[in-house]
Amino acid sequence: MQVITDAKAMRRWSQAHRAAGRSVSLVPTMGYLHLGHLSLVKEALSRSDVCVVSIYVNPAQFAANEDFGTYPRDEQGDLRKLKELGVHAVFMPERLYVVEVCGDKTDGDEENLRTNSPASNSPETNSPVSNSPPETKAAHETYVTAEQLQVGLCSKTRPHFFRGVATVVAKLFNICEPDVAVFGKKDYQQLRVVQRVVRDLDFAIDVVGAPLERETDGLAMSSRNARLTADHRANALAISRGLLVLKNKVATSHRGLDEQTLANEVREIRTGITEAGGEVDYVEVCDQESLVPVKTLPAGAKAVCLVAAKFGDVRLLDNAELGGEA
Repeated sequence: MQVITDAKAMRRWSQAHRAAGRSVSLVPTMGYLHLGHLSLVKEALSRSDVCVVSIYVNPAQFAANEDFGTYPRDEQGDLRKLKELGVHAVFMPERLYVVEVCGDKTDGDEENLRTNSPASNSPETNSPVSNSPPETKAAHETYVTAEQLQVGLCSKTRPHFFRGVATVVAKLFNICEPDVAVFGKKDYQQLRVVQRVVRDLDFAIDVVGAPLERETDGLAMSSRNARLTADHRANALAISRGLLVLKNKVATSHRGLDEQTLANEVREIRTGITEAGGEVDYVEVCDQESLVPVKTLPAGAKAVCLVAAKFGDVRLLDNAELGGEA
């Protein structure tokens, strides 16, 4: 297993394999790998001749008040797990964004990207006024957005998030040049945003959504679970319990769920989380592809119930596809 830290070297590695007729898969991660991540890697290995896993905690998807500095990291543990699975290469760049350089001086680092949310990124507030010498290297300023799919849900409280995700994924696609990329369905909105970016920008990449993996007690697997206290960890099961009740109700209903019934079910999930001590960000039932909220679920219809909630200072995501997969 090769560990590659340079973007040009990573591109050469992928191009050499593709020139030899081998297909390449990519699993983008931020590290601290758990069994959910490893299930994505196994899926990628089954779909290609060689597999590369990227490990990079992307500063552009964290706001200044979020957990970039405390996001869990375990570089050596991650490499050991990936080697055991038979991964062919790991891409671990030190940075992926150009930072401003004046002569021999670097002004800031990638963490400064976290202060440049779209709300503070208008021409009026963020246009450079500079008397810098000719050798100045301008900082990163190009971003990718999916104008409709990134609206609502997670972007209500994290308006910067999907711009950061779509941009870093586009960069990783250009560097690693995969034929297949695998993402988990736990981050459901993220998966749909990436699929839309790939479609709209004509990336020749098959984006696969792998099933959400759960702990034995039902909690959705996440690197952030490691930061939950014992009490918060137990109370957070209210999320998966509520989703399971709704999923079973949809599966056993022969007439579907009318507006009032669906609204009551969503309210029950919210109440269950709140009574368990959680702080609800959202509970919404949406179309699986467009992520537009739906008010009813006719018999045979497909949708997804998406949940985000905080227990303590840890924000958790979970979801359940209803009526099968679109």
